[in-house]
Amino acid sequence: MTGLTVVLLLVVLATAVATGARRWSLPAPSLLVIAGLVVGLMPWVPEVRLPPQVINVLVLPPLLHASAGEISVRDLRTVWRPVSGLVFGLVIASAVGVAVVAAAITPLTAATALILGSVLASTDPVAVTALGRRLSLPPRVQALVQAESLFNDATSLVLYKVAVVTAVTGSAISVSGTALQFLVLAGGGVLVGAAVAAVVTLIRRRTDDPMLETVIALVTPYASYVIAEESHTSGVTAVIVSGVVLGSTGHKLSDASVRLQVHAVYDTVAFLLESVVFALIGLELPSAVRHLARDEHGWPLWVPVIAFTLLAIRLLWIFPLSALLHHRHSMGDSRLSWRVPAVLSWAGTRGVMPLAAALSIPLVTHTGAPLPHRALILTLTTGTVALTLVFQGFTLAPVVRRSGIALEPEHTAREEARTRRHIAHAALEELKQLGDLDELGELGAAAQAALKQARRHLEARIHQVEDAHYSDPDARPADAYREIRRTLIAIEAAELQHLYEENKISNATRRRIQHELDLEEASLRPRD
Repeated sequence: MTGLTVVLLLVVLATAVATGARRWSLPAPSLLVIAGLVVGLMPWVPEVRLPPQVINVLVLPPLLHASAGEISVRDLRTVWRPVSGLVFGLVIASAVGVAVVAAAITPLTAATALILGSVLASTDPVAVTALGRRLSLPPRVQALVQAESLFNDATSLVLYKVAVVTAVTGSAISVSGTALQFLVLAGGGVLVGAAVAAVVTLIRRRTDDPMLETVIALVTPYASYVIAEESHTSGVTAVIVSGVVLGSTGHKLSDASVRLQVHAVYDTVAFLLESVVFALIGLELPSAVRHLARDEHGWPLWVPVIAFTLLAIRLLWIFPLSALLHHRHSMGDSRLSWRVPAVLSWAGTRGVMPLAAALSIPLVTHTGAPLPHRALILTLTTGTVALTLVFQGFTLAPVVRRSGIALEPEHTAREEARTRRHIAHAALEELKQLGDLDELGELGAAAQAALKQARRHLEARIHQVEDAHYSDPDARPADAYREIRRTLIAIEAAELQHLYEENKISNATRRRIQHELDLEEASLRPRD
């Protein structure tokens, strides 16, 4: 059996496991890691060595772009203070803490231990987003978790590069040089991502071809990543920035049918890549263990210690930070003083990005000698990632339930129902004004019938009863009705956006109801 055959079989297995996880409401990343680990332990499975470029260039960009598209600019503005403390201070503290512990309990030198610490310092947006989909977190908490995981990469990437240079060349760490490198990587990534988003916006405003728009959506994350990396800035940051910008404005760039097609194709690609990449984490661990030296076989004991160190540092950082922010900006409910920090701490899982960084570690030093303990760093990274995904993945939902901060399904349903009624009222008011026009009588019976039909449909939605005509799949609405209904849907969409901008509804509610409006608008297209 060849390595390619193993990967193809893993694709099939990962798809089946992810589908089952969705069906039974289980954490898909955790199950996929276990499935990959089981496959990797089978004696007849050959070793599969993953080139880091496969993950960095092929897999990560679309997954990061999809994760970034789920958080809005408005949500980022509300959480920037705590996120700043997490993406800078916590990442540095985690890297140093893991380096100290690893140097004390493993054969790693201080320099190679710092590589391990920098690799594991940041949380993973792909893992955090995948695990967070199952949880009904309050919008602010969800935004905190996602924003931290999205934007802490630049800090950890700078630490990683500094640690690698130190280990490979033996040079000392320069604080000023490190700060400058961070500004170049992060600032350059932001500029490239914003520029790509601006260009894509201009192109999408000038095309209505669903096929072309789908191709543009698939190419955008790769363009952001490659341009940024070739400019010696952070490709990950560029992908995230372009994803946030386009995710916040994408509903304005195309019509309903195009949006539906783009989302369907992109969601399929993201689901497939996400399923495979978590399984590959499990598959990589047995392969990494086979390359360990004799003095490195204590890794099964070291991995839990390192994972516990990451969690302990996270707890010790987040709780004081939360108390400080709570004291400065009285957030109301004092019960949140421990519940939210506990959930934020437990949600700090690692994922595919640390694995990609570990795979990119140079093989040799500047003298040509093998880099000491490279296999151990890869093993400890993969083991820690797998442990956090499995342990924290299976226990995160109980922690959220125990904390009491999860939104009840009734809360979400009430917000959505209230929003639907509000936007339907706005459309009905516009319809009443249209019906009062003196020129209406000159339009004939067809227009009058269409207006009455549209009014019945809106009133049915306001009173939460089913509209008989609209629910009939064989009904063929008249052209006049289609035009009126499209106009009213545009009014509803504008009112929906207004509610969101006024901070009266969550981003999740806006996205769900916009999707419903898109489906309704697409159904109004004439059938052949």
